[in-house]
Amino acid sequence: MWRRGSLLGLAALFASPAVAQPPLFALPLDCSLGETCYIQNFVDTLPAEGRVSDFACGPLSYDGHKGTDFALLNRAQMATGVTVTAAADGVVRGTRDEMPDTGLSSATEAMIAGRECGNGLVIDHGDGWVSQYCHMKLGSITVSKGQTVKVGDPLGQVGLSGRSEFPHLHFTVRQGERVIDPFDPEDTATCGAADQTLWAEAPAYVAGGLIGLGFANTVPEFDSIKAGTAHKASLSHDAGALVLWAYMFGTRSGDSLRLVISGPEGFSFEHETTLEKTQALSFRAAGKRLRTESWPIGAYQGLATLTRKGKIIGTEAISLQIAP
Repeated sequence: MWRRGSLLGLAALFASPAVAQPPLFALPLDCSLGETCYIQNFVDTLPAEGRVSDFACGPLSYDGHKGTDFALLNRAQMATGVTVTAAADGVVRGTRDEMPDTGLSSATEAMIAGRECGNGLVIDHGDGWVSQYCHMKLGSITVSKGQTVKVGDPLGQVGLSGRSEFPHLHFTVRQGERVIDPFDPEDTATCGAADQTLWAEAPAYVAGGLIGLGFANTVPEFDSIKAGTAHKASLSHDAGALVLWAYMFGTRSGDSLRLVISGPEGFSFEHETTLEKTQALSFRAAGKRLRTESWPIGAYQGLATLTRKGKIIGTEAISLQIAP
């Protein structure tokens, strides 16, 4: 399979003790992967327009994508403030902090044109190596051009500025004019983890999973799920319906989602569906309409299980209280 560019020079750089070693990068934001954040997209490794692949031969990228997208779970989490940190020592080459956290839409596309990165900054690590941080929150950037930073230093917060459809940090590594995939800097990965990465501790490749789970009294709007406002921790005993929804990333055609609700007085509901499309972000919901005077009072549990080719790739549980 042809991959983006030839990195023979980078391979020689790794091998030669006479040349300065490339920087190693730490996680560029203060979150816990798999719990409070996840990787939505990787560098697109295929040069042909219209063909897309991440370094593990998966679909977690899009045409021409030049970085790694560290995504938050929802916009409510973004509002609380998630810190972006320097991934390696260096000097700030430049910043921008003037664009609103509106994300990309037909109304904002013209304003974003030419400033797709949104609010962000570039850090120079020496020997031609730079890292770029995009889509940061308006008014959050705390460093300035020429400032020296150390790994882990706060730079600002994750936002929704520029060409972004969900709150995340787009992190790009370059050596000279070349985009370097930190998961596969020597361009040698063959549908799996590379022998050499540019990470101090390489994040695991997660090919898809569950982002969130919640209860509602109707099928929620997708925007409310992405906003982090869809889950109802309690419902009235006479709510018109009892619905469990699951928010997912990186789903593929043929994946199976199982939703289960259990509650007092032997209440039980189960729904399983096979997903028909490969999608970057998606949700599914299922439940019961109220057919009697009221739901049994007490605690309910919701469970979602996402399965791919017979293997569980995500499971999450959540609770609900039905009140008198």
